[in-house]
Amino acid sequence: MTTVPPPDEGAPAPGRARRRRGAAESLLSIVLVLEAMSMFFVMLVVNGRDLLPTGVAFGGGLAAIVVMLLVSRVLRHRWGIVLGWIVQAGLIACGLLDPVMYVVAGVFVALWTYCLVKGTQLDRLNAARYGDPAGPA
Repeated sequence: MTTVPPPDEGAPAPGRARRRRGAAESLLSIVLVLEAMSMFFVMLVVNGRDLLPTGVAFGGGLAAIVVMLLVSRVLRHRWGIVLGWIVQAGLIACGLLDPVMYVVAGVFVALWTYCLVKGTQLDRLNAARYGDPAGPA
């Protein structure tokens, strides 16, 4: 009697190749996850300074965190990048609640823009170097 070893949990299913993420997609998703983590602290500040009612502060903050995490998963599509820019605009709009958020949002928008430009350049370079027929997304 032979036993079959259990499948490797981290490996993709047999016959299904794992999709390779581009540099732009990876960098932009990192920025959005960092924004989601910082939004947790923004939510606490907004609640602690009584800028909004507690339910609105926590509900809006958690909703923003979920949106940021969801958008980080669809960045392979052009419309995902557009949603990312909308998230950046929403982060800037948080400055209406607390003016310090204009500085925080400025840093994240600058980081988002840099990662978009450099990631796209890297994707084009890799496509030319390795002959990827699809090219960058």
